[in-house]
Amino acid sequence: MGNCQPTVFPAEDFDVVADIKAIRKACKGLGTDEQAIIDVLANRSWAQRQEIKHAYFEKYDDLVDVLKKELSGNFEKAILAMLDPPVVYAVKELRKAMKGPGTDEDVLVEILCTATNADIAMFKETYFQVHERDLEADIEGDTSGDVRNLLTLLLQGNRDESYLVDEDLAEQDATALFEAGEGRFGTDESTFSYILATRNYLQLQATFKIYEQLSGTEILDAIDNETTGTLKRCYTALVRVAKNPQLFFARRLHDAMKGVGTDEDTLTRIIVCRSEFDLETIKDMYLEKYDVSLKDALRDECGGDFKRLLLAICH
Repeated sequence: MGNCQPTVFPAEDFDVVADIKAIRKACKGLGTDEQAIIDVLANRSWAQRQEIKHAYFEKYDDLVDVLKKELSGNFEKAILAMLDPPVVYAVKELRKAMKGPGTDEDVLVEILCTATNADIAMFKETYFQVHERDLEADIEGDTSGDVRNLLTLLLQGNRDESYLVDEDLAEQDATALFEAGEGRFGTDESTFSYILATRNYLQLQATFKIYEQLSGTEILDAIDNETTGTLKRCYTALVRVAKNPQLFFARRLHDAMKGVGTDEDTLTRIIVCRSEFDLETIKDMYLEKYDVSLKDALRDECGGDFKRLLLAICH
């Protein structure tokens, strides 16, 4: 998707010494100057934040420990997320989604369905380094049935990443999807899972078009009619990602703010993780889809320093 615009760029006149002094000053004395911390960290790239963390440690102390003492709540969580390398933050989120009773499959799907093959390989390696556990074994142990099969397929990192569309294959796949789903009683999930986990996005878009001509049903409606529960959410996410990843993230953000209560973890994860890739494009999609800007939605739903930080990352 060539038109992706980030919101956070490396600071051009980056001065790590000035930055660590500013943070040190913000944390000294009575009370914490949260705005000063936001001003530094929200305007530096991930790589620059790693330098800040390193320099702070060399000169003063462990920055993460310092900030844990000074900050609290969702603001603290978001700031700490910004100080992890992106892949470390991602594997912490994967682990959190599986720890304790119940599994947050939506988080697994959000992270794994939008990852490149290279991302998946890094997740596996980093997951082991950070948690001393095997990501594939954890996902196998924490999920079951068709959902487990789908996530296991995604973890193989075998998606075609070319931009080539093979019309014959699209026709074959569309027919296979139709015959696996609407065309007969019961749904053959393995066919659905294999196609959604291995084909490139443009190829999938071509397949969905032919599917619609064959069946007279939009693929998302077919999934809605043929599957239920977590599997339905997984398939829906994969189709939406194939059609438009930035719109998928915009929807996730909107759902996190819908109804009673706000899912701050999802807001943090998407806004922090996408800030250097495509957050500007996600903002455009949000406005187009919901007729309200992401910034206004965040202003209404979040409060305090957490809100100020997210708005600063959104620029």
